[in-house]
Amino acid sequence: MPISSRFVVTSTILLLGVGLLTLLGIVGTTIWLGQRAQVYFALVNEARTTRAAAVELRSALQTAESSQRGFLVSGNEIYLAPYDSAKGQAERQLETLRQALAGDRTWEPLIRRLSAVVAEKMREMDDTIALRANLRDAEAMALLRSNRGKALMDEANVFLSGIMRAAEERLSDGIAEQRENAVMLRWVSIVGGLVIILVVAGVAFTVVRYAQEIAQARDEVRLMNATLEDRVARRTADLAQARDRAEVLLAEVNHRVANSLTLVASLVRLQANALTDRAARAALDETQARILAISLVHKRLYSSGDVRYVELNEYLSSLIEHLETSMRAEGRGGIAVRHELEPLQLRTDASVNLGVVVAEWLTNAFKYAYPEGAGEVRVKLSRRHDGRGELVVEDDGVGRKEGGAPKGTGIGTRVVKGIAQTMRAEVHYLPREPGMAAQLIFPLSMD
Repeated sequence: MPISSRFVVTSTILLLGVGLLTLLGIVGTTIWLGQRAQVYFALVNEARTTRAAAVELRSALQTAESSQRGFLVSGNEIYLAPYDSAKGQAERQLETLRQALAGDRTWEPLIRRLSAVVAEKMREMDDTIALRANLRDAEAMALLRSNRGKALMDEANVFLSGIMRAAEERLSDGIAEQRENAVMLRWVSIVGGLVIILVVAGVAFTVVRYAQEIAQARDEVRLMNATLEDRVARRTADLAQARDRAEVLLAEVNHRVANSLTLVASLVRLQANALTDRAARAALDETQARILAISLVHKRLYSSGDVRYVELNEYLSSLIEHLETSMRAEGRGGIAVRHELEPLQLRTDASVNLGVVVAEWLTNAFKYAYPEGAGEVRVKLSRRHDGRGELVVEDDGVGRKEGGAPKGTGIGTRVVKGIAQTMRAEVHYLPREPGMAAQLIFPLSMD
């Protein structure tokens, strides 16, 4: 069924609207998770402060009690040297606990009782020390043997242990929430990226089909009106103008998609910089590299005369330079990248897949090949004797043990495996001495 220009425009607007909503969803999720991360950071600081104050308070009480008992047993005043500083430390940490838990009414009765217990414990120690200093040893020892001080210390320990457990539970809950948020962001980014890719594919398919139908209609008009040269000439001019408009529209679509993907990559980078969880940051770095690989294809498309094919040597060299610059900005400047790329052509969708594979393998080489931070990574693209293409990313680093688990999240390995199945390609990981080589053998014709 033939399609009209109105259908092309309408479907393009609808698809771009879907892409925009997807982008807004990713941005909104990123902003929301960033706010949650800030809230979690404040809760973590508060819980750490509370736990540290409780630990320091218990330690100060134990130090003061040890000083008191040493003086009571030996009568040597040297044991009282840390006593006053321990008391001061206990009072400061008790005040810190009051301030940290002041906003929570459930802790108010406990804090009041803890303050009373600490004050009474201090009085008990002061009284026994004063009696011993005035040579009233019997009274001091009788007060000590009454076990009142021990009971107060045990009660204080119970309260402080409860405070520390509550702080640790808050820390555990916060960590669990951050992990869930990182997983959510990763899936939102992946699904959003897939939706954007589908939007671009739908727009490209519609426009290309429209251009093909215009060309077919032009040929039919020429055959039917061979004697009407003037009319044919005018019709041909109209069709050429429509084709030019379609090509301009396709170039604009690719331009906007490339800009949108670049914006998504920048937002992912900002989110990664705001996170403290290393696993989440690594996942976002991998996501950014994949989005960058896709956006570079669209940049090539809107600057190229043929949107069906991509010059792999130009595209991959730009991608490698971008990845190398990004990795150097992250502090991995000691790794050099060398590439040997033959001038091969591949269809657009297959070029996107190949770019993602290069991004995965090159990023892994930067992260894991050279733990010491210095070395060389080589990227080679060539045509094999059997007519297929061959991509090799190799290094001289630490390599990977046979059958060993992949480093990082493992998502990259599954992505490469899925792309290889889509491209009808073969993936091999070849051990080297030293280092390793990742090899992808793929058909150059994807028809």
